Amino acid sequence: MSMKTLLAATLAATAFAGLSAAQDFSQNPTFGEVSLDPGFMPDPYQVTLIAGGTIDASGLGEGCAGMIANAPDFRVNYGAGGAQLYASVSSAVDTTLVINGPDGSWFCNDDSPLGGLDPLVGGEGPQAGQYDIWVGTYGDEPAEAVLSITEYTPG
Repeated sequence: MSMKTLLAATLAATAFAGLSAAQDFSQNPTFGEVSLDPGFMPDPYQVTLIAGGTIDASGLGEGCAGMIANAPDFRVNYGAGGAQLYASVSSAVDTTLVINGPDGSWFCNDDSPLGGLDPLVGGEGPQAGQYDIWVGTYGDEPAEAVLSITEYTPG
């Protein structure tokens, strides 16, 4: 199975349009926000944050896991016309990734479809608009993590 097919299957299995959630994307993101247009530099765009929270992400649906905050950790405002867009997290602990897309769909990942404990979400044909991002952890302990946003194919 190709990486493209694997990522598409992961996104199809974890996108949830119209779900109601405790996460409040109207709040200001805790670790900031950025506006990126296709072809942004530097790529990857990276931000260090503290992952974790008190809300169990499994309530968002299949594929969602970990403990996340109420307010988004980070927000990306992405311009129109990009061919592909990916978000990933690296940390010394097992992290999860929860993203609310511009159309209200939820995208979640625990362990990258490429292998390893770090989450990866993304694919081809990203929508322009606001992406609210939560980085979760397992258990009650927050942990330092690096969120990466890229237009390059991971792997």
